[in-house]
Amino acid sequence: MRHALCAFYRMMETARQVFEGIKVAEFAAVAAGPAIGKHMADHGALVVHVESYERPDGFRLNYPPYKDNKYGLNRAGSFAICNNNKYGVTIDLKAKEGVDLALELIEWSDVVIENFTPGTIRKLGIGYEEMKRVNPRIILFSTCNQGQTGPHAFHPGFGSHLSSLCGFTYVTGYPDRLPSILGPYVDFVAVGYGVIAVTAALEHRRRTGEGQWIDLAQYEAGVQFMIPALLEYGTNHRVVERDGNRHRFAAPHNTYRCKGDDRWCAVSVFNDEEWKALCECMGREELISDPRFKTIPARKEHEDEVDKEVGNWTLGLTPEEVFKKLQDNGVKAGIVQTIGDLFADPQLRHRSFWVPLDHPEIGRCHAEGPPFILSKTPFKIDRPAPMIGEHNEVVFKKFLAAGKKAKD
Repeated sequence: MRHALCAFYRMMETARQVFEGIKVAEFAAVAAGPAIGKHMADHGALVVHVESYERPDGFRLNYPPYKDNKYGLNRAGSFAICNNNKYGVTIDLKAKEGVDLALELIEWSDVVIENFTPGTIRKLGIGYEEMKRVNPRIILFSTCNQGQTGPHAFHPGFGSHLSSLCGFTYVTGYPDRLPSILGPYVDFVAVGYGVIAVTAALEHRRRTGEGQWIDLAQYEAGVQFMIPALLEYGTNHRVVERDGNRHRFAAPHNTYRCKGDDRWCAVSVFNDEEWKALCECMGREELISDPRFKTIPARKEHEDEVDKEVGNWTLGLTPEEVFKKLQDNGVKAGIVQTIGDLFADPQLRHRSFWVPLDHPEIGRCHAEGPPFILSKTPFKIDRPAPMIGEHNEVVFKKFLAAGKKAKD
């Protein structure tokens, strides 16, 4: 087994990556665009992140945390976690010389990623038509709130607004309380679709030689994750309402306090066999045949009593003890982890999800690995996010010059 693992990791170090040879110019900021570029960079693409000193990436400026709580363009954790493995350059797109330089970068690229308001890149002089003139095979990926067209295409907003538009906010929370905003959830839903769309466009170009313009609406990507509620309405004309932690087809289905300071676990029981196993784990076999709890409909009718019985049991155990005991006996359970817990999680550590990197100003930090492993074309994370303008010389003097030489 040890020799097999050694061979596997040697292969990971030498194998060709899936996006190797693909060049990406990223005129995008914050999360929705740059996170797509990050996934491509982690799998071998040469990604150049473009910003300017007059208008730096918003993650550098507006979103803590900052290293040691000291503000600085190169100290923002949010920027660092979305931009490892990239090269960073500065271009002033409001100056003619900057636009000319941007077009040189686009000519060199295979893919352009942008997440400006619709129409902005055209006004700047680097719209899709201008891109095609310098690079007919270019793939332009545009991602914005609600797409490039439509009556609401120009509405400004953030992930919290999109989560609300998609319906997430309406169904999240408790029936007697305010709806709960999920924050930038939809931004990151759109990222997965974005990587898929770019990959499909690259494959299309490989077969036909044709580039294309991808118009991804983050709003529509988020709606894809509301399918159960949409089916409920489409089939039964029923609007799903807020119901806290409860589930229409499971009981118990909740979070329960455990031993320790603000420690919790989640437990879900979807059939009577699981209920029997849970009762045996609790040492409460008499509850198996109790008429109040014998079936799911009965447990739903007496759900407060079910929660009380389960909660009394979990209170005497740590979340780890509850998790192990229930999982070992076929009951679905999970630890309610804090963000700190994630960095110590043994499953994530085993799969090398957290990759340590040394940043010039932040110091030791951790990049997120992708949520999948390709056995033949593995990911590789070996460089931290760039300092602002860090790679101007290497990109403009080396990469672009090499591209012109290869073309000639």
